[in-house]
Amino acid sequence: MRALEQKTGRQGAPETLAARLRSHVRLEANASREIVAYADGYSVELGTLSAGAAERAQELRKGLPLIAFTQGRRKIDREIDLLVRRLATRGLLEYRLGGSRNGDDLVVIEPQLPDYWPQTPRLANTDTLVLSRFAYMRRRGNEMVLESPRAGALFRICDPTIATSLAALSMPRQIKELRRYDGFPGDELLTLLLDCQILFKVEAGSGNLRRAEGDDNLVLWDFHDLLFHGRSTQGRHANPLGGVYPHVGVISPLPAVRPSWPGKKIDLRKVSAVPSEKVSSVAKLLRQRHSTRGFDDEQPVTLTELSQFLDATARILSTSNSKPDTDDGGQTVRPYPSAGAAYELELYLAVNKCEGLTKGFYHYDAGAHALVPIEVPIGELEALLMAAGYAMGTSAAPQILMTIAARFGRITWKYSSIAYSLILKDVGVLTQTLYLMATDMGLGGCAIGIANIDLFAKMTGVEFHVEGPVGQFAIGRIPKSGAPG
Repeated sequence: MRALEQKTGRQGAPETLAARLRSHVRLEANASREIVAYADGYSVELGTLSAGAAERAQELRKGLPLIAFTQGRRKIDREIDLLVRRLATRGLLEYRLGGSRNGDDLVVIEPQLPDYWPQTPRLANTDTLVLSRFAYMRRRGNEMVLESPRAGALFRICDPTIATSLAALSMPRQIKELRRYDGFPGDELLTLLLDCQILFKVEAGSGNLRRAEGDDNLVLWDFHDLLFHGRSTQGRHANPLGGVYPHVGVISPLPAVRPSWPGKKIDLRKVSAVPSEKVSSVAKLLRQRHSTRGFDDEQPVTLTELSQFLDATARILSTSNSKPDTDDGGQTVRPYPSAGAAYELELYLAVNKCEGLTKGFYHYDAGAHALVPIEVPIGELEALLMAAGYAMGTSAAPQILMTIAARFGRITWKYSSIAYSLILKDVGVLTQTLYLMATDMGLGGCAIGIANIDLFAKMTGVEFHVEGPVGQFAIGRIPKSGAPG
């Protein structure tokens, strides 16, 4: 493979890196020179451009070098720069890295985060790089992609010799050594991979690469656990998410009730029938439990009810010291069981409507049985609430949204291979506890399967691999005409 040309602009922007509209996106300008992007049946207004800028914007179909407008001083450059950044924040752009003799793409960069913007930090001859243990390459359709749950973008590898050259970075290599390889992929690609944490710098002779990459919290993660956390939640990837019915018309759905196994049945109804007046209160709660997706905002939940709800479901009942033979950070007892008594789950409340409590974002201090306000931008709070309403299939935000977050290290410090699965099991146990208490108090509740880990990280200032959402639960007053969901 011919090495990429090492041309850079005055601020280090590579000449071979270009912004390009994604294949399903088109731009149109109306009579008032307003630019509108169309994609998948939706339209997005992007502002007004001058005639020259509108004409130049059409070059985004094939690719417009970043250096051509990010470092320009003309008015038309500033217009294009603003347009491109607006397209980027809406996930409508990709970036091509060219440089081959025939002009074909060598690598295509697909943003996974809405605020991704390619950065190319400078490399010195003495810098030593190595692949992240969270990076992986896989086939996607007829393409080869390189990605990582830590990365803000994935890299579509169009030239197979690049994949071969990157394999050499499974061991730490100095830049001056890499530049001598016939298949050297070029500084531009290495810096882009370094910016996305697919590569990372190490000191020459570093022995423990696991400790050298990131912080101590990252050390505790296994590869498959962090990948599953990043790809099964919202916020750090651009894959389809939720009930999109991807196999309709391809594979028949499974029946709601499993076909019976052959053989003579033992009818348990004959031996377990209980008169309705003798059914236990717990059994009644289990049968009455249902999801409520719409709430009575004229009579919201009160602070007193919220306090009782949290006291019964999540409050710390007692604490104990660490085991004498192992310092495990101590243990607590709460109203629900937890794997290894780790109790890694925390509750964060986005309060929309609650009588006696100001709208805002709060952490529930389970030890003190107190709510601690966390100052967040109102736009982020509204985004969190409205996303929950959308996930429940309603246009209205819930009265109170509880985000169930995990302090991952409480589990990953002890368990290997099964850590994340244990966390999800604990989420299921806590969710059922919340459902039963809501039912017992005459309140409505609804579990939500989607949580935005990137938005939560912005609101709390905590890295997504340190503490992050693993579930959500909405509560509110049941409307008088409410029906089970």
